[in-house]
Amino acid sequence: MTESVMSPRAIHPMEKFQRQVRSLVQSKAVKPTDSLWKIALLYGDEWSYWKRELQDFDFTMQDPISDLLAVESWEEDE
Repeated sequence: MTESVMSPRAIHPMEKFQRQVRSLVQSKAVKPTDSLWKIALLYGDEWSYWKRELQDFDFTMQDPISDLLAVESWEEDE
């Protein structure tokens, strides 16, 4: 009998960010229809990092938060 060992999968930083944003939506701090730039007000100094990450995935700050929440995989092209 072979034993299958599952190694923990590293979570992409954008997946963590997506979970945080989903939590903000669930707590009604922002709405899914709000533009991504609204998150900047909540992230303060960290926003410049997340803005660059979002732009690397072809998001604009005018895109609705729901677009971010709809992403199923954060695999980066090599």
